[in-house]
Amino acid sequence: MSNSNYAGIPDEYAGLDNASIVLIPVPYDGTSTWQKGADKGPEAFLDASANMELYDIETDTEVYHHGVFLADVVTENSSPEAMVDAVHATTKKYIKKNKFVTLFGGEHSISIGSIRAFNEMYENLSVLQIDAHADLRKEYDGSSCNHACAVYEASQKTNLVQVGIRSMDSIEVGINDDDKIFLAHEMVQDDYWQEKATEALTENVFITIDLDAFDPSICPSTGTPEPGGLFWYETLDFLKMVFAEKNVVGFDIVELCPNPSEKSDDFS
Repeated sequence: MSNSNYAGIPDEYAGLDNASIVLIPVPYDGTSTWQKGADKGPEAFLDASANMELYDIETDTEVYHHGVFLADVVTENSSPEAMVDAVHATTKKYIKKNKFVTLFGGEHSISIGSIRAFNEMYENLSVLQIDAHADLRKEYDGSSCNHACAVYEASQKTNLVQVGIRSMDSIEVGINDDDKIFLAHEMVQDDYWQEKATEALTENVFITIDLDAFDPSICPSTGTPEPGGLFWYETLDFLKMVFAEKNVVGFDIVELCPNPSEKSDDFS
């Protein structure tokens, strides 16, 4: 993977000293259990970024003026546990530099390390998980660092709020509080789910977005697509509400499984 500037931005906005935002690529796909390819996600995302317009019509801004530093790729893949440790250490290093830290995976197990780092650095942290799957198993396939366990630790050590969930195993029922799980089939009948989910969050919020949260009709390029998901503008409206009312301290985006014949998802 090349390590040129994110989105091809000018060097003056891409250096660590001048950047307020850090982007950490984590091309890991060691524990996925259906379609492989999430390790190609960061490269596809960065390639797409170099082909997008830098001016945002909706906000009338050029966000890159805040500075975006593209960190070295986290390449540790000797074991799920070693990967999580590497993500944790790298994430924490940049938080300590007072940066707004973001990550792009890779499968959802990378979030175990990023959430752990943010939880150590911010008091009373909420984790907002936007996802099709509960990911609440304590262990799966012999590891607690499996993608199916992505937010189990968060459920035990942070305030976990889950949005868009429509697939889970019976052993995951009851692990997180019922009033903090927003199930897709209930959300579609509830005009106030966005307000309720936002109210369930504490002041400091880390967001983890699994792209399979979106309905496959708008985002099919993911390892485990599930029908009945979120749509683009409702998700943006929800995120705007969270950013307006809470202190979002960082986020990650995971589970892009790029399709060479369909590039639109790479821009997500």
